[in-house]
Amino acid sequence: MKPFEDRIRAIRQKLEEEKVDAAYISFRYNMRYLSGFTGDSGAIVITPGETILFTDGRYTEQASSQAPDFRVVETKMDKDVVADTLSSLGIKSMTFEREHVTFALWENMTKRFKDTKLVPASGWVEKLRAQKTPEEIQAVRKAAELADDAFSMVVSSIRPGVSEREVALELEFTMRKMGSEGVAFPIIVVSGARSSLPHGEPGDKAIEPGDFVTVDFGAVWNGYCSDCTRTFVIEPLDEKHREVYEVVGRAQEAGLQAVRAGVKASDVDAAGRKVIEEAGYGEYFGHGIGHGVGLQVHESPRLGQKSEDILEPGMIVTVEPGVYIPGFGGVRIEDLVVVGDDGPEILTSYPKDLKVLGGGKK
Repeated sequence: MKPFEDRIRAIRQKLEEEKVDAAYISFRYNMRYLSGFTGDSGAIVITPGETILFTDGRYTEQASSQAPDFRVVETKMDKDVVADTLSSLGIKSMTFEREHVTFALWENMTKRFKDTKLVPASGWVEKLRAQKTPEEIQAVRKAAELADDAFSMVVSSIRPGVSEREVALELEFTMRKMGSEGVAFPIIVVSGARSSLPHGEPGDKAIEPGDFVTVDFGAVWNGYCSDCTRTFVIEPLDEKHREVYEVVGRAQEAGLQAVRAGVKASDVDAAGRKVIEEAGYGEYFGHGIGHGVGLQVHESPRLGQKSEDILEPGMIVTVEPGVYIPGFGGVRIEDLVVVGDDGPEILTSYPKDLKVLGGGKK
């Protein structure tokens, strides 16, 4: 059975449970998940008996090819085709995606669909997306393998005199050349004291001897993302480098050991966080230990202290503790894993033992 049929059936089940006539979905990743359509303009409407994809003339041919199970309706500049279609179907109540609809869009919807009761819905599609099919897992696995292979070819460029930006650009070019559809997110390359910035942007700073260098990167394959982080030291290595790196390494291993179906996502965070806190670095770990990955690089579930998510088989998550010390630098080690009944399957394979790179200049 086609995965799209199962997904649409799940949305229809929610409509029945909530006693709503239709679901209006306009967030592009949710549209793609439910229909296969990869365009960036349009909306889909699902009713108990209809699946309709609305898009403009730029995308109608593409939509018909990618989403054959949907009736494709072309929108027009001079008339509201969506509102007219809803009226013709007798739609009296319809959900919208509360996390993805701005106040301005909601105001517009209330004017366009004035005869339809608009019902905010949360996470209907995101919950489905959290648990991957074998085909989705394979796409993420392929993205991870591609990213690992590309990174292996670029590591030699991480040396004194080379800028953070140069490393990021070379890695992006290599991933794209090897078949990645793009980058899963803007590549992070930060060095020296700047490595204490968890989401720092690569700049013109040249890598120097004695720097930590953190690289966070991901490829895209068939729309699905990968995510991996590795941290290196440019020689000379001192004991502070070794100590911080080993603490993060132990924390990551504790987090990985906690990943299995049925476990609270917050317990995975707690397992890794405990190691960092007991080592005296708790104040320098300020984010959750991980997140789901799929069509987006950050999606459900969330692995943090306050997460209420429960891990289920087939979820793909990261485990990425870090220690970030202002003025000194930081370490993050991140792997991408598939949740299983007996533990995680690790998809990222680039070695993560402490690697000291040579100090030879560019």
